[in-house]
Amino acid sequence: MRVAAALLVFCFSAGAAETIPKGTHVLLRMMNSISTRTAAEGNQVYLQTATPVAVNNQIVVPPGTYVQGSVSHTKRSGHVKGRAELGIRLETMTFAGGKVVKISPRLSEVDSGENGQKVDDTESQVKAAGTRGKDAGQVAILAGTGAAIGGLADESFKGAGIGAGVGTAVGLARVLLSRGNEVELRQGTTLDVVFDRDVVIE
Repeated sequence: MRVAAALLVFCFSAGAAETIPKGTHVLLRMMNSISTRTAAEGNQVYLQTATPVAVNNQIVVPPGTYVQGSVSHTKRSGHVKGRAELGIRLETMTFAGGKVVKISPRLSEVDSGENGQKVDDTESQVKAAGTRGKDAGQVAILAGTGAAIGGLADESFKGAGIGAGVGTAVGLARVLLSRGNEVELRQGTTLDVVFDRDVVIE
């Protein structure tokens, strides 16, 4: 009788579902690359867990667990205004044994990269940093270069003034024709996501 009861308890424990609690943060690493330059809604996104998830001193999600999702929103940066935006919807987590669990965490943080991109908490999207200071610097540098060239050519302040005007015009044209920073989630980029509800792993 005791043996039977022990076996019953063992079987129940072995089949007990594990849970990723609400509020859990998981660090993910990109397996492919996504950029607002070329991304389209519906494009697949592949990631892996970069660190294990432990609950009550037990690992419920080992590192290397596959996570799959898709691009939910994408917007390129504008020529004059408008920052690039990228939304990602994470949908499934696949374990080594083949078990697949549906998930829906939200983005919390992302590698800033070279363009200062960051997560907009209000929309759970990655947005590129602005380029206003960079654009102003570019115009100023070209204006200065134009002034130097104009002054040398004319050997007068008048020539420098004309050169500065030409340099400013070229700088403005370059700014108007070029786009701002794009969102770049390259292979190896890490993202921190958080679960807003419990996820049961059965």
